[in-house]
Amino acid sequence: MFLVGFPLLLIPFAIYNIIAFLFGTGFNDTLFTVRMLSGAEWGVTTSDILLLLGILLLFVEILKATRFGTRAIVDHILSLLLFIAMLAEFMIVHKAATSTFFILLALSFVDVVSGFSVTIRTAQRDIALDTDHLPQ
Repeated sequence: MFLVGFPLLLIPFAIYNIIAFLFGTGFNDTLFTVRMLSGAEWGVTTSDILLLLGILLLFVEILKATRFGTRAIVDHILSLLLFIAMLAEFMIVHKAATSTFFILLALSFVDVVSGFSVTIRTAQRDIALDTDHLPQ
């Protein structure tokens, strides 16, 4: 599978940096509006789309965490490195000091913690199953 060893949350991180540094547009700019049944108009912003993408990719990352093996460990280590890079950028770079970036950072943290937790839990269950077949 081509997604192995690639932290998917790198995608919204890269998109954020492209928008912030190359385009210079704001994350509160309305991309389009949706007319609701109530008559209200919902303005969808760049931030909304980016955070939705991050949440969807976090779901895929958690599904990837259920795999077991060395590829999964490499994937978790890369996710941890991505979290560290995002944390450093959040603390050091002026354009990254936004709520949108902070929520992406929180998604990355959840990815790291859930990835290691799911892998450890799955490994414990596999070890418990293997001990049932030992001779008595």
